[in-house]
Amino acid sequence: MLQHLGTCKQHPHRIRLTDQQNMSRDGPLKGVGDSDVNNSANAHKFDSETVRMAIAEMIICDELPFRIVEAQGFRKVCRSLEPRFQVPSRTTAARDCIKLFKMEKEKLRQIFKTVGRVSLTNDTWTSIQNLNYMCLTAHFIDSNWKLHKRILNFCMIPNHKGETIGKCVDSCLQDWGIDKIFTVIVDNASSNDVAIEYLRKFVGGHLFEGKYIHIRCCAHIMNLIVNDGLRDCDDSITRVRNAVRYVRSSPARMEKFKKCIEKEKIDCTKLVCLDVSTRWNSTYLMLEVAETYKKPFLRLEKDDDSFVRYCRSVNLGPPNSNNWERVRVLIKFLKIFYDATVRLSGSLYVTSNAYFQELCGIQSHLSKMSQSNDAVLKCMAENMKIKYDKYWGSIEKTNLMIFIAVVLDPRCKFSLLHFWFKKIYGGNLVEEMIAIVKHLMMDIYWEYSIVYGSSSGVSYSEPPSSVDPTMVDSDSQQSFWIEYEQEIIESNLMNKSEIDQYLEHGCEARAPNFDILDW
Repeated sequence: MLQHLGTCKQHPHRIRLTDQQNMSRDGPLKGVGDSDVNNSANAHKFDSETVRMAIAEMIICDELPFRIVEAQGFRKVCRSLEPRFQVPSRTTAARDCIKLFKMEKEKLRQIFKTVGRVSLTNDTWTSIQNLNYMCLTAHFIDSNWKLHKRILNFCMIPNHKGETIGKCVDSCLQDWGIDKIFTVIVDNASSNDVAIEYLRKFVGGHLFEGKYIHIRCCAHIMNLIVNDGLRDCDDSITRVRNAVRYVRSSPARMEKFKKCIEKEKIDCTKLVCLDVSTRWNSTYLMLEVAETYKKPFLRLEKDDDSFVRYCRSVNLGPPNSNNWERVRVLIKFLKIFYDATVRLSGSLYVTSNAYFQELCGIQSHLSKMSQSNDAVLKCMAENMKIKYDKYWGSIEKTNLMIFIAVVLDPRCKFSLLHFWFKKIYGGNLVEEMIAIVKHLMMDIYWEYSIVYGSSSGVSYSEPPSSVDPTMVDSDSQQSFWIEYEQEIIESNLMNKSEIDQYLEHGCEARAPNFDILDW
């Protein structure tokens, strides 16, 4: 048969006998459809179990319904690809998905045994059906210094009481075999304070008995701060919101608005969007797009009487020039909070080292706006500053781990803390606050040294010299002195802890694409 295949003109993939021999020796070739295989035989072993697991993965990754396996088109494709494959029913496909989940869960359990500490984010909410949900997510760095995010649990809970949340988190951690928790990030609900206390008592493996385990969600606090400030500009925002709602209420009205855009020759492809009143970031996005179409809205007010009547029926009327000017100032003001929220909400890159810098930037911005000549803007900034100080106004209200993350950024170290501490808290407290952070950092270092082995260096003793310095000339004595001095420097470095050596070294340059984990 092998000899015949080498000469058969009707065979779709003609190959030489030597290729077959190579295949039998080196293993199966790649699939015929692969880019680096051209007119070669495909030694494929059919495995029904492998195909079923691939279908289960497709259903999960593409979020397909289980009934897809019973669809006529899907079955036809499967028959054309592999006639021997018996397509499973929807019930079997569901069982395969559960089987695949258990396999992947066991893999992740084994990974958790090899990583260091795990940080958690926990969120709870109530759906429109009045059902309570909780989502627990793990963040960790693997042995290759890559950041990972894995959803550990997405479940219904009976209520939002702190003890209930704590028990649910504890049960989930036991199920996954996670016993080393670094921090838990939660929003500002009082029930979460109770949940954190429960975790401190009943979940082991914390640093310093869980003293620094609780970190408040920065994005959630910024949401509270901005919502307090927006109350003073409610009139302008409401007018713009009503104008956007009118335009989006029917296709005919949207068509009229598009004609106004064409007449004003506005070169923008974005469509106006309606905000969710409880989400300030959606309000910012609504205002940003609407302000671009300021002139078309003013033209619509002249050309469409129903637009004016609608706005007056629900409010004072359509937005006027003063309202648009207020919106323009608001957009510039809110952009700082929006950009900070976007940066700190990332889950695929490290954000802990940027947490403190974003807070300081917001604090500096609020202080500047509090001195504004605009009465409304000044009042808004002062209200937001009060809310800011409630959560981040002093070092006692801030988790010290945020400062440690700054110091462990090789571009910042203690120099950035010096700068912002002096600017925010005044020069008298800077050294005291720096000392607090240094003390905590060394405590953490020695805590890790106990677990992973000390890297404080090895003792150094002066090697005996076989040459008498008095018996050599001056040049040789000079070279001996240089060698001796170098040995002293190396000895001092070796006798210092790794963290001391890190802090004494200068800061890294600020590169645009700097990867702190890669460093």
